[in-house]
Amino acid sequence: MKLELNKVLEADAESVIMDEQIENLAAEAERQAAENIADDSNLCVECGDQPADINCNTCDEQFCSVCFNYLHRTGKRKEHVTVKINEGSSDETNNTDNGMPMTNEDKREKLVADNASVNNMEIDTEISGKTTLSSTDEPVVIVSDGSASFGSWLKSRTKYIPLRLTQQERKLLRLLEAALNVSEYTDKVDILAYSSKAKRIIGQLQEICSILAGLVVATDMKLGQQMFQDKDLARNAKWFKKIFEIGRRYKIMNPEKMRDSFGKLMYMVMDSRLPEVQQVMEFDLYMPIMTVYSFLESKDCLDLLDDNLVVQATAEIYPEHKKRSQIQAEIKAKERAIESVAKKFSQPGKISQDEIRQCLYSIGDNHSYLRSNKVPVERIQKYLHQYFHPENIEPEYTLAISYGKGGARLSHNHEKQFYYVNQSLTLWSIIMNDMFMLWSLADQDLLSTNGRYRLVDTGQGLNRVQTCPAVGRSMQNIIALAQKRAKSWIGSSVVHLGDRTVPNAWFFLDKYLQVPQILNPLESVMSNIDNIARDPFVYSWIQSQFGSVEDLKKTILSDFFKHAFDGSGADNFYDAGSCIDGRLTSAWNWANSISKKPYIKVFLLCGFTGFNGTDGF
Repeated sequence: MKLELNKVLEADAESVIMDEQIENLAAEAERQAAENIADDSNLCVECGDQPADINCNTCDEQFCSVCFNYLHRTGKRKEHVTVKINEGSSDETNNTDNGMPMTNEDKREKLVADNASVNNMEIDTEISGKTTLSSTDEPVVIVSDGSASFGSWLKSRTKYIPLRLTQQERKLLRLLEAALNVSEYTDKVDILAYSSKAKRIIGQLQEICSILAGLVVATDMKLGQQMFQDKDLARNAKWFKKIFEIGRRYKIMNPEKMRDSFGKLMYMVMDSRLPEVQQVMEFDLYMPIMTVYSFLESKDCLDLLDDNLVVQATAEIYPEHKKRSQIQAEIKAKERAIESVAKKFSQPGKISQDEIRQCLYSIGDNHSYLRSNKVPVERIQKYLHQYFHPENIEPEYTLAISYGKGGARLSHNHEKQFYYVNQSLTLWSIIMNDMFMLWSLADQDLLSTNGRYRLVDTGQGLNRVQTCPAVGRSMQNIIALAQKRAKSWIGSSVVHLGDRTVPNAWFFLDKYLQVPQILNPLESVMSNIDNIARDPFVYSWIQSQFGSVEDLKKTILSDFFKHAFDGSGADNFYDAGSCIDGRLTSAWNWANSISKKPYIKVFLLCGFTGFNGTDGF
């Protein structure tokens, strides 16, 4: 299916292309399954090498007797409805999904439908009348005629996508994490004392470098002797730069990791760039983050990003509402595309196939990141439009808030609050889409040599206050785009950067990393309410407490859309209110009060453990 050029060039083009690609593959797989039954259609879906003896109607898959007995030996699987393929008769105790015995007509229809599902099938279909996909042919190309423009867009995107760590780099990362965990850098440096701060910084940096050197010697004696035999740290400056770059690169792709130690890492690199520190240590710890673009540029292989197969090779495979055979077919198509690109662009002595795979996997990691961070925002925004309307007001579920009521600092009627929430979610969606770029700009601001930070008591202890020009300019562009999409703007457009509220760029990043931590659990609960309501006891309890399942959903959403966007959560209106950062402060304040909500039991039944990824609220 061809994509229009304007769709490719939109801000979230990668999601458009991936969705079109997956839908295309799914449609072709279903059509092919209906037309041609592959030779291995009667093999067990689990082991893949034994003839299928039993068809499980509940699983909608075929198994050999050994695999079926193993997988269905315990729990509710023991009660699954089955049909013996060879005999065409069902088990004596088998029932349909609604608990009624299966009729012969039901069995025949089910058997025909299940036999049409092909396991491990190969897709051999024609795309645009030219390209075919099979086990021996080149992978299918699903991209618009404007693929050159897509390549240009991908090149600009990969400038901010960090390169996935290699196995050797992960070993160095473990050394860095171990050293950071025992370091007391900020406790020794960011304090008010009469002693020279430069001396304290130099002492702590030499200590962390010595710890890293000791860990290297402990893990690899020969390498340690070779590197640190003369105890000259400056001689191994490149190695120290590399290991700190690995830590920064890893954090971008895994924002939930290194929560306690990443701040120390950034402050170490920041301080190492001070002129008085560099003069004594003879080196600093800064190295630009290795991105997909910079790596391919260094290998003179940027043409790879213009290849049409990159779309297929980096596509994310969505398992929802798909049969296993269909998922396996998509996985095979993706793997063939990866191998084809790696083979085509590899050059002996210049860039290897493994390095090309590493780049393709890194781009795929970007799509996974967007799915886990941006998609929840869009789903919550969809709930807003599904259950509420700016003009049609249900008195029980109005979004109106009033200053002083329920901790609110704002006064909005239903319509105004609807648009206020909608524009806030639009803003968050754009920020999540451009998060990698913001990481790069924040890294640039924090480690810049153009300005120095000030140690200031912000009300939450001593913090480093530093200007953030690059992040500030980018945020103004993002706000302008959000205003354009929302078509109106309610509240303040002030962005706190480099002040007592958001002291520096790292605080800014850490603040917006909370968005998926708040919205992911909420979206998970909303999607699981229907599942828990299937239990008759839970359903009767929901009816007695909330009226109905739909009323429960509206209760949760109305409370969230009111009190997560009411300007609360700070000591004064300037720090919270309706400013850009205040919207997120209110959401976190709502999350902190979740244990007092009347629907907390519903959250717990849906598997909720907390908003920070661990037990506790």
